[in-house]
Amino acid sequence: MSNGRIVLVEDDKELRESLKEILELQNFTVTGFAGADMALASLQYNSDAIVISDIRMPTMDGITFLKHLQKLDSTLPVILISGHADIETALESVKLGAFDFVEKPLRPERLIGLAGKAAQHRALTLENRRLKQNKQRDITVDQLLIGQSDVMQKLKQRLITLANADINIVINGETGTGKEKIARTLHSQSSRKNRPFVAINCGAMPENLIESELFGHEAGSFTGANKKRIGKIEYASGGTLFLDEIESMPLTAQIRLLRVIQEGELERVGSNETVKVDLKVLSAAKGDLLALSQEGTFRQDLYYRLNVASLDIPPLRERKSDIPQLLGYFLYEAEKRLGEVAPTLTSIHFQQLMSHDWPGNVRELMNEADRIVLGISDLIFTNDADACHSLSHQLAQYEFSVLHHTLKMFHGHIANAAEYLDIPRKNLYLRMKKYGLNKESYLVDNLKDVE
Repeated sequence: MSNGRIVLVEDDKELRESLKEILELQNFTVTGFAGADMALASLQYNSDAIVISDIRMPTMDGITFLKHLQKLDSTLPVILISGHADIETALESVKLGAFDFVEKPLRPERLIGLAGKAAQHRALTLENRRLKQNKQRDITVDQLLIGQSDVMQKLKQRLITLANADINIVINGETGTGKEKIARTLHSQSSRKNRPFVAINCGAMPENLIESELFGHEAGSFTGANKKRIGKIEYASGGTLFLDEIESMPLTAQIRLLRVIQEGELERVGSNETVKVDLKVLSAAKGDLLALSQEGTFRQDLYYRLNVASLDIPPLRERKSDIPQLLGYFLYEAEKRLGEVAPTLTSIHFQQLMSHDWPGNVRELMNEADRIVLGISDLIFTNDADACHSLSHQLAQYEFSVLHHTLKMFHGHIANAAEYLDIPRKNLYLRMKKYGLNKESYLVDNLKDVE
């Protein structure tokens, strides 16, 4: 069992390999880098690693590296290696936030002892964060957003960071990727979660009514305004406002929205009184909002007010390994809604699903689940009998079946499944990748098993 993960940065190859060997003998998992820039790219907020780095290095020295790591994650333990001439610098680095430092010539027992303390400190920090996050959030991001692919893990991590930041965010994604789902998740994971979440599709609102809908109106302010109305923006105060298809908003409404964001106040249509509002504004567009602002069809000053940060949703074709888990969930929901039972899916069906490009993204996959339950899917129900009975397809179907049932038997535990099948874990992962199988699909109890 590993004592912890270490990112080791040392430009001297011989010393780096020597330190790596010493630490690995103490059951640390060590990844070595010749430069700080390469090491920095491998780390992220909530990394389960500690860092050991030399101070004197070309390109980026240890102190600069430390400052970058402080911005990334201020609690990440960093142990610096200092020469005799660097002692003063090393002491200063501790004031800057370094965990500690070791002097050259290195004493292995000193380095091992510090690494052990730093690893324990990191494990405790991450556990406290996890407990605090669970306390603050009723539902986790993993429960709200299905998928364990690398791109989805990065999206979830960035989403958690942005949810905790009270800033305006532009959500970018192709049609059908789930922009409103992401917006609702950002709200549910934020400190505003107990306040209103108001979603508005600007493209679905009549142009002559959009300002009244957004900003509200006073009685008699226009024909048909029989009584005072609180607008969507005012109703969302204290919570989150999501503006979808914001590029459809008329320029006059854009000007009024800009003032709301800048001043934190609005005027209802037909009123001279200002109303204070407190908003986190999330927005999305069908096209590239930056390009639209540069073309002059969307106000550039409003774009920069909205785009303090952005969140990019990957298309389904870039995370196909999530398809089995997503499909399992959608089939389960479709069966409940339609009152039908989905047919058994074979490896051939999965190969067809995995080879499809999904231009409609997750929404298309959701609709496909409905069609599968109803037995009308053109994608997987073919009449190509020769293909279905060829030797290669039958062998693939048998291999898929064995893998699926073994993973199901061991609840996605890779080591146990590989031992049972008498193959190396690496080979099991490669075969799972071939059929789009993901171990997380076998860990979530409330998802339907896909046969």
